Amino acid sequence: IARQLRLRNIGGLIIGDFIDMKSRRDQQMVYSLMKERLKRDKARTHVLPISPLGLMEMTRQRAQESLSDTIYENCPYCGGRGVVKTSMTTSVELHRTLNSVMRTYQDSVHDFRVILNPDVLKRLKEEDEELLIELERRYAGRLMFRGDPTFHHEKFIITDANTGAELKA
Repeated sequence: IARQLRLRNIGGLIIGDFIDMKSRRDQQMVYSLMKERLKRDKARTHVLPISPLGLMEMTRQRAQESLSDTIYENCPYCGGRGVVKTSMTTSVELHRTLNSVMRTYQDSVHDFRVILNPDVLKRLKEEDEELLIELERRYAGRLMFRGDPTFHHEKFIITDANTGAELKA
């Protein structure tokens, strides 16, 4: 536990749950060992004996960045979340945005170009094509798509196909 506190640079109030440890002798041994191991820690620490409820309370002052913060950085693709939106979710968001943009520009722009990730484009063409046709009918506009593999899975841009100007709702 003491080693993990150092490696992860965990600081603040820390509670260890030893509730199933009934033997007072074992509790004392764990407490003594924890105190001994925390002496190696450069951060300021304070440990209390295991309480009658089986909880060991300790405080630890965070020393510097944690080892994982030093070694790793956030994923540039997902921004450190560990997940990205599905093609279906991005497709739904694009449909809503297109509806809004086409309504806003229905009197001035008739050709719209959408630049997006090829995976999302595939989803649009294979599963959501009827929705796109309905948008074209409703706003008397034409939708053109360009897949760009450099685009993030969640990103898309809607432009005036004739001028290249980006359109926002």
